[in-house]
Amino acid sequence: MLDHVTIRAADQEASRRFYNVVFAVLGFEPVQASTPFYEWGDYSVAQADDDHPVTRHLHVGFAASSREEVDAFWQAGVDAGYTSDGKPGLRPQYNPDYYGAFLLDPDGNSVEACRGFREPGSGPMIDHLWIGVRDLEASRGFWETVAQTLSLSVTEDRGSRFHVWRDDRSFALVADGRPPSENVHLAFPIATDADVAEFHRVATAAGYRDNGAPGERPQYHPGYVGAFVLDPDGNNIEAVNHNR
Repeated sequence: MLDHVTIRAADQEASRRFYNVVFAVLGFEPVQASTPFYEWGDYSVAQADDDHPVTRHLHVGFAASSREEVDAFWQAGVDAGYTSDGKPGLRPQYNPDYYGAFLLDPDGNSVEACRGFREPGSGPMIDHLWIGVRDLEASRGFWETVAQTLSLSVTEDRGSRFHVWRDDRSFALVADGRPPSENVHLAFPIATDADVAEFHRVATAAGYRDNGAPGERPQYHPGYVGAFVLDPDGNNIEAVNHNR
């Protein structure tokens, strides 16, 4: 569902150290270990600056292969001096067998290792996201506008949240009293350059803010064609065709 997720850190090196500690336990090795992005699979950390503020109040869940791996993720983080956001244990409110543990990254984002819904090794490293929003209806209107162009589905409201899906993966938009997530970048894979342009056209025609017109971004790699718009909370949403 997601091509990649990028967060911005107040101290990129501090965040790199945190994610290296906890990702090593989960078997996620860095694929790019230098600036401007530190990357592990489809997750990356960049340095915040005046034009790209720090990402805050995001919850991201990473797939673990076993409950023991969840335990080891949490213990490695705590032993390294990072703050627990929830000890390892069952979370039956999500699924009777759902098992998770939570830490805070250096900028206070909630980072989880979880085991429950899917077979080990059955998908990408990012299992799910929970993104806080200010106005659930405004957020839902945005995702319903762009869903078709991104091959996504939007579920019915579930009280204080709704989910956006593709296949068996989802992320949740949540308005339950938590602070809104800030400065998150979500990129979605698109099949053609024309589809990238259509995503941008549909979103901007509906009044959403342009954050980068369709075009090649060779600074990422030759043939990388992307377009960017801002959701109602100012998060950067991208459609990308890698042309590979």
